Amino acid sequence: MTGRRVIVVGGGLGGLWATLAIAGGGHRVLLFSLFEVMRSHSVCAQGGINAVLDYQGQHDSVAQHIRDTLKGGSWLANQPPVKSMCEAAPGLIRTFERMGVTFSRTPEGLLDQRLFGGVKHKRTCFAGASTGQQLMHGVDQQVRRLEAEGRVEKHEWWEYLGLVKDGAGVCRGVVAMDLRSLGVQAFPADAVVLATGGLGQLYAPQTTCSTNSTGAAASRAYQQGARFANAELFQFHPTAMLGEDKTRLMSEAARGEGGRVWVPKDPADRREPNRIPEAERWYFLEDWYPAYGNTVPRDIASRAIWRVCRELKQGIGGGDRVYLDLTHLDPGFVESRLGAILSIYRKFAGTDPLDAPMEIFPAAHYAMGGLWVDFERDPASGGVKPGSPRNHATSIAGLYACGECDYGYHGANRLGANSLLSASYSGRVAGEAVLSHLAGIERGADAVPAAPFDAEVARQQAINRELMTGQGNESPYRLHEELGALMTSRVGVVRDNAGLDRALEELAALERRAAHMALAEASPWANQTLAYARQVQDMIRLARVMAASARVRDECRGAHYKPEFDLPLPQSGRSAQDLGSPEWSQYRERWAANNARWLKTTVAEYSADGPRIDFEPVDLSVLAPDQPRDYR
Repeated sequence: MTGRRVIVVGGGLGGLWATLAIAGGGHRVLLFSLFEVMRSHSVCAQGGINAVLDYQGQHDSVAQHIRDTLKGGSWLANQPPVKSMCEAAPGLIRTFERMGVTFSRTPEGLLDQRLFGGVKHKRTCFAGASTGQQLMHGVDQQVRRLEAEGRVEKHEWWEYLGLVKDGAGVCRGVVAMDLRSLGVQAFPADAVVLATGGLGQLYAPQTTCSTNSTGAAASRAYQQGARFANAELFQFHPTAMLGEDKTRLMSEAARGEGGRVWVPKDPADRREPNRIPEAERWYFLEDWYPAYGNTVPRDIASRAIWRVCRELKQGIGGGDRVYLDLTHLDPGFVESRLGAILSIYRKFAGTDPLDAPMEIFPAAHYAMGGLWVDFERDPASGGVKPGSPRNHATSIAGLYACGECDYGYHGANRLGANSLLSASYSGRVAGEAVLSHLAGIERGADAVPAAPFDAEVARQQAINRELMTGQGNESPYRLHEELGALMTSRVGVVRDNAGLDRALEELAALERRAAHMALAEASPWANQTLAYARQVQDMIRLARVMAASARVRDECRGAHYKPEFDLPLPQSGRSAQDLGSPEWSQYRERWAANNARWLKTTVAEYSADGPRIDFEPVDLSVLAPDQPRDYR
């Protein structure tokens, strides 16, 4: 077939949407995935996808969606991409409908929408509590059609190992490994799109993320020169079910549908929760944040739960648990809206959330930071310029990134249900940008000499050989366990500079130890330990970026919280009289001064001695930061 060859790495929503745009534009796509595409982590998203439809007459608006997103992210997101994403959301929902996605509906047949954190309007479209899975089915069917037409070629059970760059530093393809045969092969391409998801496994086992959410692919691109932005901004989901093997997400939809978070007023109370009277329960989110209650943003809720359990010692039984209660709601309603999470909790906790409250605690969930990507602002609309080859381009020419592995849309904290939106939207935008990039290429990858491809294959084979024949005494499994414990304790919900300094020392030591691993498995066929060991090495290097970025940001912003630098809100309320008081005037002055210093993007570049951290300004051209985040 005619057209150029493009490689897309990652088969989640971002990668599939990029594939649709590129293959639909007449080019051939090689789609690489660690496993069958439909096992991609996008299927795990439960609660829904945001779009302003206002079918329930709440006077919602796209402008309010933009404001909620920017404010929810502590104003740290570049604003033109956020504006365009929110404006595109309603059309994206209608496209999903045409793909056959089975969204939940009202009795009148309209798309139903639920409330989610950080907003006051019902804006979240959903398919029960398995929205990500339903969206994936819709897009996957479209990609399968293109595959049948010969425009898409899937390479499932292949792992991306690295980029191939020519003498000018332009990306000309990738090197990947067949996870069955362990064969390492170079694949030329005229553009590469990374859509490889998040990096929650840096916090394992205290993470809601899949075991494949390692961030290794993004780490490898970073080590080859791609800039990494806002690495310190990692979201902890407030309502995760604790487990010995991992934590499991209990969707924000549970709070959006009326779930209430509480603890006994007496931490020594050992009664079953249903036997504790209302008067002896403390609904702390409702007390502290009456305007939003249980639907405050995730960073606010996570810190509140942390404070109750760790500082006030009022967690259930004095431990790291609070109740998420659905028992006051109609059982049929809850079953129809939240059936997927009810099933998970029943299976792994052995109790029914319809009969007794769930026990939850914050867990690592989502990376707001990721590979740095560019955009071109459209002066006419104030959003991004449609089809610009700069949109979603990384700092390496010819390499694009989209989905959770880029940093583009969420600032310092992601609003719930903006993840499926940003993954889908960014994938489509990245695909359209690649089409423009391809139109400007004069010399394709096929004209590049074999030398850079051969050199990268040899480099990757040498890494494999060293690991397979190594005589070290370090276990990759033990190193990963230590990494997760270190990150959870020192780069977690609450941070301090002394702990971060210690984390950087320990991470450097882990990296040195990771050079001396013993695989305890020599099989040349489907050697899972080999792939895992490589991922552990790359996770440690990415963890150093996160810790170093957190160390240099001496403030509290969204998911990044250092109590030493907190600017606590005035205790007075939000009446006109209060807001005009000297106390509030002084606070706003301190808040503005803090923004003048810290409202900027953290950017990391790789060096052998550790990450080099710098900053760049945030585009505030749509909506100037005009008020602090106050959800009381």
